[in-house]
Amino acid sequence: MPSPTYELFAEAMAARRPVVCMYQGHPRAICPIILGHTDGAEKALTWQFEGSGSGGSVRGQWKCLSLAAVSKAEIADGPWRSGREHGQRQSCVKDVDLDVNPDSPYEPKRRLPRMRVVK
Repeated sequence: MPSPTYELFAEAMAARRPVVCMYQGHPRAICPIILGHTDGAEKALTWQFEGSGSGGSVRGQWKCLSLAAVSKAEIADGPWRSGREHGQRQSCVKDVDLDVNPDSPYEPKRRLPRMRVVK
């Protein structure tokens, strides 16, 4: 059974809304991009656009989070953000459950609804 944090991340992905949380004692503002498991542990590949980490201030970086270390997670108001495409495969989440990319190469177990782009 998924943890409450896992369910919250899945809800944020479906609604394309950011998440604010604490991770290893640091405040983070993130958008979860891929959600699933690695060796049985709940994991999320996220785009961190505000907050800090062990190395100080973090803006605009890919972060792999172990959901067991996430606390005080809430879905936030604000725009959805993600990083630029990258040339290498992600290694954060081995068993992908959800991916916001509708053309995901990771064969997610569940699909999110396609979002309509408003121009």
